[in-house]
Amino acid sequence: MTASFMDLVDVTIVNIAIPSIQESTGASFSAVQWVTGGYALAFAIGLITGGRLGDIHGRKRLFLIGMAGFTLASALCGLASGSEMLVAMRILQGGTAALMVPQVLSIVHATFPAEERGKVFGLFGAVIGLGAVSGPMIGAVLTEWDVFGLGWRPIFLINLPVGIAGLLLGRIFITESKAERALKLDLPGVLLASLGLLMLIYPLTHGREAGWPLWGHLTMAGSLPVFALFVAYERVKTRRDGSPLVELSLFRVKSFAAGIGVQLTFGVVTGIFFLVWTLYMQLGLGWSPLKAGATGIPFSLAVSTAAGVSVQQLVPRFGRKVLQAGALVMAAGVLVYIAEAHRYGTGIAPWQMALPLVVMGAGMGLIVAPITDAVLAEVPREHAGSASGLINTVNQVGLALGLGLVSVAFFDAVPAGTAAGAAFVGAFEHAMWWVLGVLAVVFLLMFALPGRRTDAAPAAVEEAEKELVLM
Repeated sequence: MTASFMDLVDVTIVNIAIPSIQESTGASFSAVQWVTGGYALAFAIGLITGGRLGDIHGRKRLFLIGMAGFTLASALCGLASGSEMLVAMRILQGGTAALMVPQVLSIVHATFPAEERGKVFGLFGAVIGLGAVSGPMIGAVLTEWDVFGLGWRPIFLINLPVGIAGLLLGRIFITESKAERALKLDLPGVLLASLGLLMLIYPLTHGREAGWPLWGHLTMAGSLPVFALFVAYERVKTRRDGSPLVELSLFRVKSFAAGIGVQLTFGVVTGIFFLVWTLYMQLGLGWSPLKAGATGIPFSLAVSTAAGVSVQQLVPRFGRKVLQAGALVMAAGVLVYIAEAHRYGTGIAPWQMALPLVVMGAGMGLIVAPITDAVLAEVPREHAGSASGLINTVNQVGLALGLGLVSVAFFDAVPAGTAAGAAFVGAFEHAMWWVLGVLAVVFLLMFALPGRRTDAAPAAVEEAEKELVLM
């Protein structure tokens, strides 16, 4: 939970400080995207591998290695001399987070029996809400107060005491676990998966600055045959020694396959919204980081509250309908936000944003906590690391795609040479229609989720594995 809190705070704390980073370093809009997108890209590329390494070498060991690396990378981010070094260190930070984060769900899955995991994921949802509240506020306070004259740098340096505490707690309290049968790291699979993700996400993030060149479109299109080759190789690897990077048999389990699709598209929603929201408040409306951070408190509290209620009370009674209700509620909040932004323009006040933010936060909370349990519920323990890495990967791929789409959804709607003001408000409305469209896709994908949770899945997965081997 400490690791999850630190990772989420790091993401949200950076968003609120982006305008200050841009002003201090003279970074371009593309560099600003890379401060967040570079982290997401490295995180996405490394997550499947990080999860599998935990299965092979021990989840506690990889967790501690990842947390140590993340803490060191945070210190280097805080000491960055310019935007280029900051982007490079953020990429390093994302890579080390990819070793740490997938072990969290793996350790939960391997430690707690099925009947207790709902409570754990309820706590996980509460931590998500706490991180979402703490990140913007801590970032706003540190940036606004200019602690020791360091400007935005303390937003990264604050990870040091948290990381050290996490290392000490992890060494004492986490029990080591790994896959029951010996596995080997699938290096060709790592290379193919990493290449495919890089070819898909890099052009989206870099494309606007480069003028959307032909090579970018060709590279994204070329990622599809790379992923196809990856799948074909993983089938061969499964038949050969049973140690693929991704257990393709998991996709034959309906809850896992559907949940992966929901995670991907919901990641796009969050990737677009949170960056655009920050730019809208601070550059479009001219608000200070502290004012913008405080405005997000109702959203974060709503996420935390709804997450706990959804797992503990609603999902056991209503199953999939809770997640679908969450998508609809969040979409309703988006519509209210669009209407208010259009009506009040640059004169909108924080209290006028409270209603749409509470509605959006409640909708998100109904989704974020139960979806993880729904995806992992039918996964055998020996594949927990691979499955956890894949869940986090598709979410981060969605996040990276969303950050890349900010170029299309937001920046392309800002007239050239415009620095701030009403043009940013119009661009925000434009981007929110994108968020609404992706939420509609999320809602439709949720129809493929099982109506009620069942615990009969390991047998289903094992049967699917046998079928896959015979193919």
